[in-house]
Amino acid sequence: MSADRQTTVRIALGTWDRLRDDAYSVRHAVFVVEQNVPPEIEMDDDDAVSVHAVAYGPDGTPMGTGRLLPDGHIGRMAVHKRARGMGVGGQLLDALIGQGHGDGHRMLVLHAQTHAAGFYEAHGFKAEGDEFVEAGIPHVVMTRTLK
Repeated sequence: MSADRQTTVRIALGTWDRLRDDAYSVRHAVFVVEQNVPPEIEMDDDDAVSVHAVAYGPDGTPMGTGRLLPDGHIGRMAVHKRARGMGVGGQLLDALIGQGHGDGHRMLVLHAQTHAAGFYEAHGFKAEGDEFVEAGIPHVVMTRTLK
C-alpha cells in the first residue's frame, strides 16, 4: 500500500459497554446490510467478554471495528466500504494483535472470509485446514504465533 493511501485513524480499545454503539454501527453496515448476515447471528454473547477495537477517522466517525475474545480469537473485523484500501483494517488488526500479545496469548486465531485471506497473510497469519461456510460466506481458519 502506498503511503498516500494510509489514513491516520485513532484506535480505541475497550469494553462492549463503552464501544457498543460505534462497533455495532460498523458491523451492522458491513455484515448485515452489505453481506446479508442475519442480525440475530451477527450479535452474540462473546461481545460482552471481548476487548473491542474501533477505528475513528479524523472527523471522529467510526470507520472500522474488530474484537479479541478471551481465548485469543480475533473476530468481527469490519471496515466501512468508504474506508477500505486506506489502511484502516491493518491498523485495527495491529491493535488487536498488540492487545493479544499484551494479554499473554501465544497464538491468535481468526476465521477469515476467504477473499480477505491475503490481507491476514500480510499480517503474519497462516491458513490452516479447508475452507468452510460461516453465515453463508466462505471462510478459512488462520493462526499467528506470538513471540
